[in-house]
Amino acid sequence: MSEGTGMNLEDHEPQEADVERTVDHGSPDSPPMSYSVKVPSAIVAIPEAELDRQVVFTLDQCVIDNKAFYIRGRIPVPVIGREDPFIWGVWAQVGEPDFVRTNRMWRVEGREAEPPYRGWLNTPIPIYPNTLNLELRILTQVVGRRPHFELTDATHPLAAEQRSGMTMERVKEL
Repeated sequence: MSEGTGMNLEDHEPQEADVERTVDHGSPDSPPMSYSVKVPSAIVAIPEAELDRQVVFTLDQCVIDNKAFYIRGRIPVPVIGREDPFIWGVWAQVGEPDFVRTNRMWRVEGREAEPPYRGWLNTPIPIYPNTLNLELRILTQVVGRRPHFELTDATHPLAAEQRSGMTMERVKEL
């Protein structure tokens, strides 16, 4: 990786940077319970011919021009009457020190005891009013699990659903 960050993303399997979205298609008896975006929104602004030069990308981390740092995480939203939440698989921009620390702790047992840190949502979620750059509280999970993102703006509709849950009827609307 380039100088200055003190990190090495080589432990992660590189993936081609595309902007596809993936959806858990559910089953005939159950609607999809997740929606996931493969890359941070910021990648869309980079010309395809520049991607290899400007972007270092893995399934869970992304660095653009060695100055913008992103991690992939989950916004869990409780579903009333169900044990498992609905999951928004999204990206957050974080500061370089937090990114470096996250990278260093990536495979360290007990990392879930790390203190929360700040980030800003870098994924548009079309069914909500503007979600880009919403401030997040990022909670590290056990090794093998992506971090959880909690929205800090209690007035945003996504934050309200994350706090109070959504009905199964609402999940079906998504």
